[in-house]
Amino acid sequence: MTAPGPLDNPVPVRPGEELDPQRLAAYLHARLPHLAGAPIQVLQFPGGHSNLTYLLHAGPYEMVLRRPPFGARIKSAHDMRREYTILSHLLPVYPLVPRPLLFCDDEEVMGASFYVMERLQGLVLRASAPPGLDLAPAVMRSLSENFVDNLVRIHAVDYRAAGLGDLAHPQGYIRRQVEGWTQRYLAARTDELPDILRAGAWLAANLPPESAGDPAAMIHNDYKYDNLVLDPTAVTRIIGVLDWEMATIGHPLMDFGTSLGYWVDPSDSPELKSLAFGLTALPGNLDRRQLAERYAIKSGLDLSDITFYYVYALFKIAVIVQQIYARYQAGLSQDKRFAGLIHAVRALGRQAVLALQHGRIDNL
Repeated sequence: MTAPGPLDNPVPVRPGEELDPQRLAAYLHARLPHLAGAPIQVLQFPGGHSNLTYLLHAGPYEMVLRRPPFGARIKSAHDMRREYTILSHLLPVYPLVPRPLLFCDDEEVMGASFYVMERLQGLVLRASAPPGLDLAPAVMRSLSENFVDNLVRIHAVDYRAAGLGDLAHPQGYIRRQVEGWTQRYLAARTDELPDILRAGAWLAANLPPESAGDPAAMIHNDYKYDNLVLDPTAVTRIIGVLDWEMATIGHPLMDFGTSLGYWVDPSDSPELKSLAFGLTALPGNLDRRQLAERYAIKSGLDLSDITFYYVYALFKIAVIVQQIYARYQAGLSQDKRFAGLIHAVRALGRQAVLALQHGRIDNL
């Protein structure tokens, strides 16, 4: 098969999100001697809705720069030092992460902290398949199986040996997450959405029992198709995982649940399919129930409470989207993609209520 061109092509930087290339070049040249003073060209990756991601060209070198969104008020959600540290510690024990190059906390350089990493060359699948790429049912079956297996691999990382033990506060993790995301929703609320409030209240009333023996794992917290880098010559092979900004140590089923929250089945409603989370509804993909069955076998964990983790995921994703929409409504972002995000929040709330009503994660 002929290798397709890269799907996630960078584009000119969106208005209002420009970087100062001269100031950035001076900073990088002083710290990365291999750039040999090459001019810095800045482009922007159009995908993603949270931290901003830029492609830097410097002669033959390509790097990726990550910085918080302009106007972001929730600093803990955009902690560049934390993300850089996690990548630095993960790389020796889980090599499917980009190699970090430098971190800058001097906000005089570009108005916010940022970090730079090597670019992982590969294919990223987003909402539509590029022409000429073979995504036949057998391919998608294998990719979806590898998707699960790689998440199990992440959860099996020895985070203490990697030097990430300071992130671990597993006791009470589930309760803290439900309470935290509920508070974030109330702080960012713009519309009356009773389904979101109902989902949050149901989660608080149906917390799984937690004990000191609960599993604690390295969790990604945003693990989905468009955060995977695939081998262009063998698209079922995962060669990288991106966007570790929400990674932490926590309950692995909260992480797996989040992946289910982004996973759209062929039987889902048209409004949920319209959210274009990825290519999960293509023929051949495992559906959510099959994903859960494979994860249970590979991880050895009990998934009897999987409906709770799925509802939690839908609620959390809805809150994330609501926060972005609220930032746009307040004039803190000019990104026109955000104008209709309230419809996505509403759709996620409806799906969460259907799941809690029926007590299952599929055929809703």
